[in-house]
Amino acid sequence: MATHHLKPRVKRRRVTFYLDRPEAREVTLLGDFNQWDPKKHPMRKEKSGRWKKIVMIPPGRYEYRFQVDGQWVQDPQNQELCKNCFGSFNNVITVTPA
Repeated sequence: MATHHLKPRVKRRRVTFYLDRPEAREVTLLGDFNQWDPKKHPMRKEKSGRWKKIVMIPPGRYEYRFQVDGQWVQDPQNQELCKNCFGSFNNVITVTPA
């Protein structure tokens, strides 16, 4: 009888990102967790003018930024930064296991 070695499933965690930019027309969340793909995580504008996106991310350390009407913007609510290859900074988030 053959035995199968199954990899334990990595439990993703729910992470909510917010950005207060009521004047913005379009906001996108980009980062390591979505291969910096601008089509993967468009954010939704709430009635308050705040933009919101909930994503499911496996535990780990990730870099991210927002794109607001085509311009790169850091997350003002997250002071953890690291320098990127373009000479500016990305925000850093660490998702812990459940």
